[in-house]
Amino acid sequence: MTADSIKEALQQVKYPGFSRDIVSFGLVRSAAFADGTAKVSLAITTSDPKLPIMLKSEVEKCLLAQPGVKEVIIEMAVSAAKAAPKPGSTSVGGGTAPPGIKRSVAIASGKGGVGKSTFAVNLACALAQLLEKQGRPGRVGLMDCDIYGPSVPLMMGISGRPEIEGDNLMPLERHGVKVMSMGFLVDDNTPVVWRGPMIMKTIQQFVQNVQWGELDILLVDLPPGTGDAQLSLVQTLPLDGALLVTTPQLAATNVARKGGLMFQKVNVPLLGVAENMSWFEDATGNRQYLFGEGGGAITAEKLGTTLLGQVPLYPEIRAGGDCGLPIVVNSPTSRPAEIFRTIGETLLARLKI
Repeated sequence: MTADSIKEALQQVKYPGFSRDIVSFGLVRSAAFADGTAKVSLAITTSDPKLPIMLKSEVEKCLLAQPGVKEVIIEMAVSAAKAAPKPGSTSVGGGTAPPGIKRSVAIASGKGGVGKSTFAVNLACALAQLLEKQGRPGRVGLMDCDIYGPSVPLMMGISGRPEIEGDNLMPLERHGVKVMSMGFLVDDNTPVVWRGPMIMKTIQQFVQNVQWGELDILLVDLPPGTGDAQLSLVQTLPLDGALLVTTPQLAATNVARKGGLMFQKVNVPLLGVAENMSWFEDATGNRQYLFGEGGGAITAEKLGTTLLGQVPLYPEIRAGGDCGLPIVVNSPTSRPAEIFRTIGETLLARLKI
């Protein structure tokens, strides 16, 4: 065994709640091997007292399974996460928010197919309308981090290439929302076939090399899962919170709950749960609960947060996304638009914007 082979073996140990290992996470500071004894030095930042114990046990089990290792010595430096207004920055490697961005919120789901991007687009437009009434137009940003399947440009009705000023990309703007997406940078017929490091670099550039200007709030539309994109974001941008989107059925709420637990592990507060496609209302006014009932409230309760609202299944919401006119913009007095604005008002109040 050598120091390199020890680190190679430790790539099997995942950071709790993530798909990424502790070596690529930068937690392994040093490794050595002599006379059957493997010695490892770890450094982590967390406010969860169970996490160091869990990691130590996993590292020890992993190394004792290696040929020639009879004893394992683990030195662990644990730094407490600071309780600060930007708790995302105290996670496993938080960065610094770009100047001018007051609040940053992740829109996440865990599971795909729950209408998260549709929700994010309408919420962004609702926030833009609310802030414009307060005399603050153009103060909302939407960062589309779904690298493989960017749908925000379609739903916002934006096409074209961003202009470049110096080293920075200029976001495109529509409906009072500044938008950046991989969809602006690749052709419609070009699939993005990338590994994790390239995804991480792109998200870092979306945060650090986009001229967002003065924003009261930046919404970050995350792809499904708890992998590279989510990890890159919490390492790069100090988040003020995360909002979970789920549909009512168990298959969606179970995954959404795991997504919520991930954010809690990296000290990003949960701002609430939004239930999408809650019911369909037929021509007679009867509600049909196509995906079950009550899943959003149960998820919020299990995560110790609140249910921000329920968005019924309206065909007009889908149609608005397909034609680039979100229902909040195209039909501002409709019931769905009122629901999105109510959620937006609650969000602004919680973030003290």
